[in-house]
Amino acid sequence: MRIGLRIDVDTFRGTRDGVPLLCRLLATRGIRATFFFSVGPDNMGRHIWRLVRPRFLVKMLRSNAAGLYGWDILLRGTCWPGTLIGKRLGDCLRQAAGAGHEMGLHAWDHYTWQAHIEHMLPEVIRDGLERGVDLMTTIVGTPPVCSGAPGWRCTETVLCEKEHFPFVFNSDCRGQAVFRPQVANVLLNQPQIPATMPTYDEVIGRSGIDSESYNDYLLSKIRPDGLNVLTIHAEAEGIICRDLFDRFVQKALLLGHEFVPLGALLPAASVIPPGCIAKGNVPGREGWVAVQKAV
Repeated sequence: MRIGLRIDVDTFRGTRDGVPLLCRLLATRGIRATFFFSVGPDNMGRHIWRLVRPRFLVKMLRSNAAGLYGWDILLRGTCWPGTLIGKRLGDCLRQAAGAGHEMGLHAWDHYTWQAHIEHMLPEVIRDGLERGVDLMTTIVGTPPVCSGAPGWRCTETVLCEKEHFPFVFNSDCRGQAVFRPQVANVLLNQPQIPATMPTYDEVIGRSGIDSESYNDYLLSKIRPDGLNVLTIHAEAEGIICRDLFDRFVQKALLLGHEFVPLGALLPAASVIPPGCIAKGNVPGREGWVAVQKAV
């Protein structure tokens, strides 16, 4: 089976430390993936105020977020302006691009998108996308070929605004199959490749799953007759969970699975069915996400 490998890079630390380590790990296995980069200010520490929400607090405790991500991530941007990731760490983006990985935009400001996207005006959404695309283009020399919404938080307004950019596809939701979004009876041009498999922070510590059983659990989620898209994070699988991820890759390869960039999963345009997105929930994830729905 082919597994689309999506790597989300949310923070300064994930870009600086996780991306180079993942590039080396993937190179040793002959794997190419799709990297989604956040390139603007790292304000992720502002999520700390979500601790007042019981479900978010439980998730942080269950996944040992302080140990997993580090306090420099959890507090960055809380009391001072966040560092502009792309301006400081352009070499890390060029390293991923130079290794042949597919380059995608995650966000200009990951925190602001994830916390406020459903209330943003179209012009504000477009401005953030434009800033991210422009900076990635300046750094790498070519525009990102795709985009993926932070936290899978996407609205129909976002889908329409992305049509103004040269994305070949997007990965903005959770779902089961590749589809072309339909908004107000209009079929958009950019197909969606949804994430289909759970992430580390959604699973670990739930239903008795720990680091010893996690890889086998993840392998059990591979569908032999459907789309398989795995999302990992530079902050987790690229740093503290790197050995765990490497063991998963080795196991998957021994079983005959193949890891590919998301773009390799695109079928011919003529056979991509229509679909739509709606607000939904994913077990182990706090708050809403965009989920694939039939038209």
